[in-house]
Amino acid sequence: MPAFLIAAKRSAVAPMGGAFAALEVDALAAPVMRACLSAGGVDIVDEVMAGNALYGGGNPARRAALLAGLPELVPAVTLDRQCCSGLDAIILAARMVEAGAADCVLAGGVESYSRAPLRMRRPATKDEAPVGYDRPPFTPWPDRDPDMPEAAAHLAALRAVDEDAQAAFAVESHARARAAAEAGRFAGEIVAVAGLSHDSFARRLTLETCRRSRPLAGKAGHRVLAATAAVSADAAAFALVVSQDWLDRNPSVPACRIVAGGAAGGDPCLPGLAPVEASRKVLSAAGIESERLAASEVMEAYAVQAMACIEDLGLDPATVNRGGGALARGHPIGASGAILAVRLFHELQREDAGSFGLTAIASAGGLGSALLLQRV
Repeated sequence: MPAFLIAAKRSAVAPMGGAFAALEVDALAAPVMRACLSAGGVDIVDEVMAGNALYGGGNPARRAALLAGLPELVPAVTLDRQCCSGLDAIILAARMVEAGAADCVLAGGVESYSRAPLRMRRPATKDEAPVGYDRPPFTPWPDRDPDMPEAAAHLAALRAVDEDAQAAFAVESHARARAAAEAGRFAGEIVAVAGLSHDSFARRLTLETCRRSRPLAGKAGHRVLAATAAVSADAAAFALVVSQDWLDRNPSVPACRIVAGGAAGGDPCLPGLAPVEASRKVLSAAGIESERLAASEVMEAYAVQAMACIEDLGLDPATVNRGGGALARGHPIGASGAILAVRLFHELQREDAGSFGLTAIASAGGLGSALLLQRV
């Protein structure tokens, strides 16, 4: 049984400490959930699935579902595959629908860097003190578990992608985001939360500003700079995933068929390339060549990572991230994949029926996820 994506909505993306700084993740997610339900004319769903990476437990999907006003009988689950989490929630929702286990699922992701808990390791003995840490290990091997900026700089050196090329990519991302916002291109997808209805980070970035930004990792010539890396951010994004039967009962709603979706693993030292294998897997399963894609949304955690994925997949750069990417918005880890799916859904609504679109994202530890949609 096929699955379809409808009523895709997101909040704006705000940098850490910005407009959403005081919102817990349930308060950030609930308005977006309600907007999805309203757009689909839905009062109840079979399941809620939410990606989240930083919140430290408590099943925030359940909290958000209750705050959104869904009946208490609706179950909810929180997924964590780090950056892939929000997209994986949508893919797993599609699997439920395809298996006949659900008719309508609310799926997506939410993340708040601003409200993420402080992390401490419990002492092993009574004489030790707790030890703070920024992130957990993503592999069992310390020598194959690089921090993401170092991994991006390693990829830049390996592919000979210099700092100016990375800067030019970041400048273009901001320019596209600003142009799309000015043209009202995001009006149908962004739900106002806490008074914010636009992505607040996009700016008039220049090559000179990029070059002056703080180095994060790497050696001169192929460094990753602050301007060529996505900032930590807060956001939520959700969509309704429904069955053919549901769509037959509601034929007037805009919809995209979920053609294929999946994940793949790769070299933990080159995590930015993981979406390539995931995307190839998905495209191959559908028998679709990359040349047939009318639109693509590729994660821009780092300029060099996005550039490598676009090149390796043979994507037409003009069709990728037409409204800018995470370099211009920010990276709310557990929500980022869902944001890409929402963006792709709305981009495909501007294409002819039958058009295909792809979204792909990488995660620490060398994991990637991809989703292929077709406009109905």
